[in-house]
Amino acid sequence: MSGEYRNIYKICRKAAGITQEAAAERLGVSVESIRAYETGVRVPPDDVVGLMSDLYNALHLIAWHVREKNAIYRRVVPEIQPRTVLEASVKINNRFDDFATGNMLRRLLRIAEDNIVDSTEMAEFYAILDSLNEISKAYLELRCVQEVTEGDGV
Repeated sequence: MSGEYRNIYKICRKAAGITQEAAAERLGVSVESIRAYETGVRVPPDDVVGLMSDLYNALHLIAWHVREKNAIYRRVVPEIQPRTVLEASVKINNRFDDFATGNMLRRLLRIAEDNIVDSTEMAEFYAILDSLNEISKAYLELRCVQEVTEGDGV
């Protein structure tokens, strides 16, 4: 795993204020496994990452884990950053506003009306896709906000 992501498991555990020993016990794995995951010696299985995400209240951990583990996923799903509810909400609003004020849906439909994206339309088509990708990214960041728990009414 790359250096940037090698310690995501440790970062999330520490942010939750949980010791390696407590995490191991609650996750049903050994302390040695937790250490191996946190030093990049081993990649935790998906089911353990799901449990970590719940225990650490870190939904973004799943997105980071899958993105790092799967090259195909990285080609399709944008990289997300942890954000507060306010930051993520403002960002998605701004991305929707940019899409709407740029009349991008109308432009996309004009390109698509003949069911062909020709060479003269390609640059604009990709610009629209980039804008949609930014909306996607903003949604995922909102979905993965760190402060939200099920009891918060969100």
